[in-house]
This record gives sequence, C-alpha cells and structure tokens, in this order.
Amino acid sequence: MKFLDQAKIYVRSGNGGAGCAGFRREKFIEFGGPDGGDGGRGGDVIAECVDGLNTLIDYRYAQHFKAETGHHGMGSQRTGGKGKDIVLRLPRGTQIFAEDNETLLFDMTEIGQRVIIAKGGDGGYGNLHYKTSTNRAPRRADPGWPGEELALWLRLKLIADIGLVGLPNAGKSTFLSTNTNARPKIADYPFTTLHPGLGVVKVGDGSDAREFVMADIPGLIEGAHEGAGLGTRFLGHVERCRALLHLVDGTQDDVVDAYRTVRRELKAYGGNLARKKEILALNKTDAMTPEDIEAKRAALARTSRKTVHVISAVSRQGVQPLLHELMKLVEKQRAPSREAA
Repeated sequence: MKFLDQAKIYVRSGNGGAGCAGFRREKFIEFGGPDGGDGGRGGDVIAECVDGLNTLIDYRYAQHFKAETGHHGMGSQRTGGKGKDIVLRLPRGTQIFAEDNETLLFDMTEIGQRVIIAKGGDGGYGNLHYKTSTNRAPRRADPGWPGEELALWLRLKLIADIGLVGLPNAGKSTFLSTNTNARPKIADYPFTTLHPGLGVVKVGDGSDAREFVMADIPGLIEGAHEGAGLGTRFLGHVERCRALLHLVDGTQDDVVDAYRTVRRELKAYGGNLARKKEILALNKTDAMTPEDIEAKRAALARTSRKTVHVISAVSRQGVQPLLHELMKLVEKQRAPSREAA
C-alpha cells in the first residue's frame, strides 16, 4: 500500500429535514386539526481512530464526504428520521487541521477515539409545534437547518516507540528489514527510502518475548529543517516517537560530522526532538577494520558523551544487545504513560 501522510478533504454534514404542514380531517372523528411532524436531524461527519492503518492513501482518491440529509416530517404527527452519519476511518496519529493547515482541531492518538467533525443541521418544526390555544390551525412549517461545510487537512504523524534517524544510506532500512517483517526498498544510493516505514521488533523468545514498534524515518541532510532534501515533512514523524535510535555509517570518513549534522537538524526543527532519549550506534562495521572501528567509536563517544554501540545490520553483529537496550528504554518511557492512565 502506498504511503501518504497528508491529504486535503471536503466534508459536509447533512441538512435537517423539513417540517410538515399537515391537517387531520376524518369523517366521524370529532377532533381534527394540525398534525404535521418535525423534520429529522441531518447526519454528522465523524472521525474515528482505527487500528490496522498507517497511511492516508484512502483520502487521495476520495476527497468529498457528505452525510445524509434528515428525513422530512410527515402527517399523523410523524417525526422524520435522522440522516445517516458518515465515518472517516483514520490511522492512529492523524491530526485534523482547519483549511489554513495551521489550526489544529483534533488529534487522533487513541484507538477507538471518535470525534464529530461537522454536526448535522437540526430538523425544521412541523405545524403541530405552533399550535396554541389562540392559534388553532397554524400553517407554518419550517425548513431544516443547513449542515456544516468544511475544508480540512489530514496530517499523519506515525506513532512509534523507536524512531530510526540518520543520514541517507546509514543503514536504517536494512536494520528495520533484518529485525522486523517490514520490507522497505534497499539500494546503494542516497534517498532510497522516500516514505517512512513501520515494523514490530520482537525481543526475547516464548512467553518472555516483548515487542515495540520501530519507524524508519527517511534520511535527513543538512538544511532539512529549511526544506532541503526531503524537507521537514518527515521530521514531524519523529515528534511521536518515544525515543530515537541514531545510526551512523561507519564507512564514511567523518562520523562525527555525520552525527552533528543530524543533531543540528533535530534541534533546529524544534518540537523537543533534540531532547528525546537517544541511543547511538556505529553501523556497517562488517566492512571496517578493528582499528578503524575503535577509532571512530571513540570519536563518536567523545562528541556525543554517550555509549556508542558497535553493530552491523547486515551480519547482525552486536544487534541483539542493542535491541535489549532499546527495549529497556521503551519500557522506561512507557511507565509514565501507564502511571498517568
């Protein structure tokens, strides 16, 4: 399924049904008079957060959504039925913005969450509603109230436990493919990954196995926060990650500069990205000499002031200890959420 993380849609709730101007007049029945019922309420436009979706591709080809108009009132004091609602199924992490694409209206972060985007119009009154002691035969019946019409932007920010960040060709897609069932495109040239990918990492065996979700964020380059390369579009996905795994390509000449470049972009983008917990790993060590590995590991450790994991995503050398470290970090980040709940 093609990945799409932004879409513009147009929604309209249903108009209210019209009231009925009716009169009862039957032979041998003493009490007649007005008996027109009220119109029914128009249908709502509802957004629902559902499981099993991680793209907005459904809203690429269908962009207009209209709820049903309320049913009209009828004689014999019958009220019209409510119009059918229309439900937009959205993946977890979808934000709903107003037409200006800046005003946040709703943030869909929990499975099962439902919000009314546009309320249906109220039904009009029938003439029975206007019957009084002095107005015995009213002929007034109101039309239904119009529904709401909105242009909205949907913007998806993937929610994952761990976000994979690094320069292009740092080995992020390879790491994701060897540790999950995800199958991203992998090639030996920059910007192979054009769309974020999700995978579930399983740590341990049997009943003790634990899982966390990992997101492969397309490569960042210098100036990404200003629109260079793939721009800021995918930096937004990093906002929803609990923590980061920063992969550095060990085969390049200056690993320190590569590390600093990504850190600068995270800090310049804002959104507290630079403050997220980060685990640093030197990748592609299967193509390096032991001396080169140690020199670059030490240089990264001095610059970052963090423990540098030495791994190879291809040969899986050093990967299992790294996954256990990531699992510990994820569980630590999940703990405050459970306590708040």
